[in-house]
Amino acid sequence: MPVGDAELTCAVHAGGPGDALLAGCVAQDLSRRGVIVADISGGAPPEAPTLFVCAVPDENSPKTVAQLARNACRVLVVVGPCPPSHGLTWELLSHGASDIMSWRPEDQPGAAVRSRLERWSQIDETVAAPFVRQQLVGRSSAWLAALRRAVEIAYFATSSLLLVGESGTGKELAARLFHHLDPRRDKGDLIVVDCTTIVPTLSGSELFGHERGAFTGAMSAREGAFAAADRGTLFLDEVGELPLVMQAELLRVVQEGTYKRVGSDRWRTTRFRLVCATNRDLAAELSAGRFRLDLFHRLAANVVRLPPLRERPGDVLPLFTHFLAEAVGSDLELHPAVAEFIERRDYPGNVRDLRQLALRIAVRHVGAGPVTPGDVPDEERPAAGLAPVESAVESAVGAPLVDQVVAAALRDGCGYRDIRNAAGEAAVRLAVESAGGDLMVAARQLGVTRRMLEQRRALARDDTSAMGWAERSTSRSPTSATARWAD
Repeated sequence: MPVGDAELTCAVHAGGPGDALLAGCVAQDLSRRGVIVADISGGAPPEAPTLFVCAVPDENSPKTVAQLARNACRVLVVVGPCPPSHGLTWELLSHGASDIMSWRPEDQPGAAVRSRLERWSQIDETVAAPFVRQQLVGRSSAWLAALRRAVEIAYFATSSLLLVGESGTGKELAARLFHHLDPRRDKGDLIVVDCTTIVPTLSGSELFGHERGAFTGAMSAREGAFAAADRGTLFLDEVGELPLVMQAELLRVVQEGTYKRVGSDRWRTTRFRLVCATNRDLAAELSAGRFRLDLFHRLAANVVRLPPLRERPGDVLPLFTHFLAEAVGSDLELHPAVAEFIERRDYPGNVRDLRQLALRIAVRHVGAGPVTPGDVPDEERPAAGLAPVESAVESAVGAPLVDQVVAAALRDGCGYRDIRNAAGEAAVRLAVESAGGDLMVAARQLGVTRRMLEQRRALARDDTSAMGWAERSTSRSPTSATARWAD
C-alpha cells in the first residue's frame, strides 16, 4: 500500500463559538504541514476526515460526532489541554469518533494529526479501490469500519487475524482481501482449510502431511496444509468447529511454526500468516470448555467483526443490484414495490441469503426492462394488506406498554440489537404457537414467507445447540478440507 501522490485533506469543525480560537490554531498548524484544511462549521461534512474541535466536550458532543460520522468519514476529536472524563472519552468513540487527541502545542500535536491523516488516507484509498469495491460491496459505516480495520491489519501488522460474524457475512472474501494486501514480496499462496470437513482420524495427515507407510493406505509421502501455506497465508475457516483434541495439535505450529509429519521424527518449519474465521461466539465456547484458551490467545491477536446485514440496511439495495447484474449481465432498474420489498425483507442468512434471492429473481426476469413484482417468486412475496408494524403493535398493546417494556430492557443493559432480536423471536414463537405449529398460517400472520420463517427457526435451533451467533453454513465442499486459491 504505497503512499499515493494525492494531497492530504481534512475539514475542521468547531464545536461552538468558544472553540473557534482553538479550531483556528489547529487549521493553521496543519496548513503549515502541507495539509489542505476546509472549515465546515455549520455545514455538511465532506468525505474527507473531519476534525471536531471542542476545547471542553460536554454531553452534546457525542451527538455532534455521530452526525459527522454519518457520512462514513473519519472523525478525529481534538480537545483542549485537559482531556475529557474517561466515560465521555469512550462515549465519543462509541458514537463514531476514530480517535481523541489533546491539543498541547508543546507536544507538536500537528505532526501526530498529520501521521494519522496519512495512515487513514492510505487505508481509505485501498478500501475505495475498484478491486475491493467490486468484491466487498457496501458503503455503510459499519461495513467500512470493518474493512478499514482488516486493511490496516493486513498491511501494517504481521500478526494473525480472527474474523468473527454470522454465517454469510463475507468472512471468506475478507480473508482473501487480507491475503491480497499482505505486502510480503515473496508471498506464497492462500491455503484454505475448511474445519467443518476435516475428519478427526485424518486431521494429522490433512494438516501436517504424512510419510510413506505412516498408516494403511499411505502409499506415498504427502504435504499437509501447513507446508503448502509456507510463505503464504493459511485460512482456517470455521475454526470454532475443531474438536479439542485437534485444537491441541495446532498449538506448537501456530506459535513456533514447527511441526512433524505423521510417521516422521524430523521437525519441519513453516512461516505463514494465519487468518481464522468463525460464526460461533468463542467467548461462550471458552466458558463451556469447548475451545482452548491457549489456542484462542494465539489466534485472536487481532479480531475483526463483520456486521450482519441487518446492521447495514443501506447496503441491501446496492448488494442486490450488484448480484442481479452479475446474474443477468447488465444493470437493471427495480420497480418501486420490488425495491421496498428487498429493503424490508429479513435476511437470516445475511449477504449469502440476499444473493440467493437475487439469483431466484434473475431466473424469472425476461428482457431489458425493470425488475417487476411478478419476477419475485411466489414463496417470497409478502402478505398483502398488512398495516405498518409500528401502528399494528401500538394498536394491539398500546404505545405506553411498548415504551415500558423497552425502557425496562434498557435499564437492564440490553442494547438495540438485543431488544430487536428478542422481540422478533418472541413474535415468531407466539405466531407458531397460535397457529398450532402450522408454519404457513404463522407466516401469513407475521407477514413473511414460510421460507423466511423456516430459516429463522433453523437459525434459532443452531444458536441453541452451538451457543453461537448464527446458523452454520451447509454449503461446504465435501471433497476436501484443503484448497488452494489463485492469487
